[in-house]
Amino acid sequence: MQDFEKVYVEYLRDVYNFLLKLSGSEDIAEELTQSTFSIAFENMEKFRGTCKISVWLCQIAKHEYFAHCRKQKHIVGETAGGEPWEESLEEKFIDHAEQIRIHEILHVLPEPYKEVFTLRVMAELSYKDISRLFGKSESWARVTYYRAKCMIIEQL
Repeated sequence: MQDFEKVYVEYLRDVYNFLLKLSGSEDIAEELTQSTFSIAFENMEKFRGTCKISVWLCQIAKHEYFAHCRKQKHIVGETAGGEPWEESLEEKFIDHAEQIRIHEILHVLPEPYKEVFTLRVMAELSYKDISRLFGKSESWARVTYYRAKCMIIEQL
């Protein structure tokens, strides 16, 4: 319990800021920050230490945010601002049926688009890490990912 209190104090602001940036709403960020730490507390024994605890917390926060968005879409079908809500490709990847469709498209996607997309979405590598793997610039990694994403969206 004492260790979790330290984690909470140390990473509360980071998780809140991450969610605020995602949602654009202080109320939503505050609510989802609390649910993120609640989930983290319940699952602390599952944290394997293969990444920074801040990354693990932000992953939980991201999933909470996507769940919140799906719930809001189901309830009202639009964003809080009244605009139609459209799932991003990353959010569609969470849905199993969409996963299968995306994997089928990925299977025929030419290199390096297939690998860059896979590294970015599935392995959750940063553009900097991807650029180092390929020996290219970070801009190259961003453009290649964007093009791969466009190819997939076009085929969906």
